[in-house]
Amino acid sequence: MINFEYYTPTKVVFGKDAEKETGKLVKAQGCRKVLLHYGGQSAKKSGLLDRIEMSLKEAGIDYISLGGVVPNPRLSLVYEGIRLCKEAGVDFILAVGGGSVIDSAKAIGYGVANEGDVWDIYSRKKEAEACLPVGAVLTIAAAGSEMSWSSVITNEDGWIKRGYSNDLGRCRFAIMNPELTYTLPMYQTKCGVVDILMHTMERYFNTETDFEVTDRIAEGLMVSVIHNARILMKEPENYNARASLMWASSLSHNNLTGCGLSSDWATHQLEHEVSGMFDVAHGAGLAALWGSWARYVYMENPKRFARFAVNVMGIPQDFEHPEKTALEGIEAVERFFREMEMPTSIHEMGIDLTEEQIETLAYKCSFKETRTIGDFKKLDKEDMIRIYQMAR
Repeated sequence: MINFEYYTPTKVVFGKDAEKETGKLVKAQGCRKVLLHYGGQSAKKSGLLDRIEMSLKEAGIDYISLGGVVPNPRLSLVYEGIRLCKEAGVDFILAVGGGSVIDSAKAIGYGVANEGDVWDIYSRKKEAEACLPVGAVLTIAAAGSEMSWSSVITNEDGWIKRGYSNDLGRCRFAIMNPELTYTLPMYQTKCGVVDILMHTMERYFNTETDFEVTDRIAEGLMVSVIHNARILMKEPENYNARASLMWASSLSHNNLTGCGLSSDWATHQLEHEVSGMFDVAHGAGLAALWGSWARYVYMENPKRFARFAVNVMGIPQDFEHPEKTALEGIEAVERFFREMEMPTSIHEMGIDLTEEQIETLAYKCSFKETRTIGDFKKLDKEDMIRIYQMAR
């Protein structure tokens, strides 16, 4: 294992009717005016926004609203949020939605609290020095942004998708009521399942010596996610299954499943370029790419993939041929993705990549040939091209 720091300052309020605590939690932050940030019509139609607004009013909290967040949240709306916050004197942002809304709220927070263009932070030209405080009312179990230090924004100028991680952006609190996920389209639930798994798998496939405690936490979480996902395919309003996925979403991305270990993130980096260019759902993009990444890198350490196959996917151990067990584990993951009606190739998302598009994706992912990605195996631009070709 390696030395590590573990920091999770987010207060979690979890359970039925948890959103009723919103006003009290916001008031405890000592703020004067709130930006209520949300996505499309679902929060309105469900009555959730009405309940939150009533809670804020009862607590004596003044607020303004900004909706319109879409999957792969846009920089243009972040700019609009920054402008509104500065004009209205907002000093707290309340995100009501899933990872896209929370990521957008974090970006607005950086933009208000730092001089200059917020995109300079996401494009790594400068570091954030502050962030307006953010809280979240979670409605989708997927991205884990409610307890992570990360956020991802898409710039429509060139359709470039970039992430930024800083403890300054961590949510002050996260309100989690699993019942709020009952009305989600099943496709969003399935995409969320993939995202939760991948946030742990990106940490699990590492180059460090096994750290048994963290490995067992990660394996147990992934087994639980797969088990409860199958329950939800038959019982979409099973409270315990919804609650398990919602909590797993947070634990998968607050780094509990990566303590003491390195992490990879190559599949995420490869996917960011695909969803940036084609605006596909993040979870679907991850499912489409992971098998190709895994087959490209598994021989770097087939025993690691074999352990995953046995302990997570239930594949019998072949002690003499760990590479055989490893491949069977990769195939088992793809079978599960297909069971979830998730793609296992880019073509299955309705996209037929040309060689020119593959070259562009790899060029962007390599930051114009200035970086490698991954840790399990370092990948340069040519490696990225080969994986995109395998995945198309």
